[in-house]
Amino acid sequence: MKRIIILTLLCFTAYQCSAQQQTSNMITSQEREKAMQLLTQTESGVFDAVKGLSEAQLNFKPAADKWSVADCIKHIAAAEKELWAMAEPTLAQPANSEKRAEIKFTDDDLIKAVEDRTHKSKTFAALEPANSPYKTVAEALTAFKSNREKLIAFIKNTKTDLRNHVLVLPVGTYDSYQFILLIAAHSNRHTQQINEVKGDVGFPK
Repeated sequence: MKRIIILTLLCFTAYQCSAQQQTSNMITSQEREKAMQLLTQTESGVFDAVKGLSEAQLNFKPAADKWSVADCIKHIAAAEKELWAMAEPTLAQPANSEKRAEIKFTDDDLIKAVEDRTHKSKTFAALEPANSPYKTVAEALTAFKSNREKLIAFIKNTKTDLRNHVLVLPVGTYDSYQFILLIAAHSNRHTQQINEVKGDVGFPK
């Protein structure tokens, strides 16, 4: 009987250690809240930017080589889905903390860099508005909202070790938590672009 009790205690201790290790590898409550807040705020920003716009306003281009508001929305929606699809396979693999040495940005610096419209960058061909799977702004907004809400639910509930699942991509190296911040900042980057289009002197009244 004594031996059974000892074995039971050992198993319970091992379970506690395992649970504590899992908990210690989770993102902090502050990190979780920060990501949820950024995702929520930037989602609202997209919808606020296009609220009440007419078809003429949605499709106005400041120049032939510039994007319209509709183009920006189609890009945001496509990127919301495709960027997260780049991260999901990494989460299915074992944590690769040794790759953290290759990360160049802090969380805040990454957000600032993505949102900085003074630095231009060309998007992937698959994310060009012309290649978007969404044919209308309404369709794109519906898809964006659906995928954004899934991402918010994920960050709210996940117990995954996001910091030690590192993505090594042609555009840089980020941990999975940072990549969620990047997705949120990306939508804000193009919300700024929408507001630039709306501020053009030729924008329909």
